[in-house]
Amino acid sequence: MYLRRFAWGLMVLLALAVAGYAIAISLFDGLRTPLVRQLFELRPWSAWAHFLGGAIAIAVGALQTHTALRNRWRGLHRWMGRVYVVAVAAGGLAALAMAPHASTGAVAAFGFGALAVCWLGSTTLAVIAIRQRRIADHRDWMLRSYALTLAAVTLRLYLPASQIAGISFLVAYPAIAWLCWVPNLLVAEWMLRTRHARTMLPGIA
Repeated sequence: MYLRRFAWGLMVLLALAVAGYAIAISLFDGLRTPLVRQLFELRPWSAWAHFLGGAIAIAVGALQTHTALRNRWRGLHRWMGRVYVVAVAAGGLAALAMAPHASTGAVAAFGFGALAVCWLGSTTLAVIAIRQRRIADHRDWMLRSYALTLAAVTLRLYLPASQIAGISFLVAYPAIAWLCWVPNLLVAEWMLRTRHARTMLPGIA
């Protein structure tokens, strides 16, 4: 129980930190790295939509994962869910538009493009499920969706880690374009399988 609370608290802390960073670099040019500055110069509308949409999604989604808050404030949960979906739509479509122009070439472009497709797709399936009153399926797809949203966190962990390790940006970035989200999705699938297996055991469901 304590380990779960610690993990959730750490996730929320990192999510809010990255959300704050995304908002800050959207508003203040001086805080942008050369790569981010280039994005805003070449594709300003996509950059704004991606960073602000992603910031809102990662912050709102963090609160949506708290079971007690979700069960106690159902009306708020529904409205926050709508905000999350709109934010993902804005951030995901912008990411899809920017992906073909990713730095370091085709491997990074395909990695970020696949992330955008999976992010938009999992969120869409979550919306379809809740409209059909398939609550369990909705929760599963939302977990996958938020795992992909957290790619914004893992990306910003891997980039400085690769620099500290002395790995060239040209080598690290294409790999990080995949590593920032594929392991997240695998962890989400493991969590779902574990939860489903537990509910199938006698006396636990």
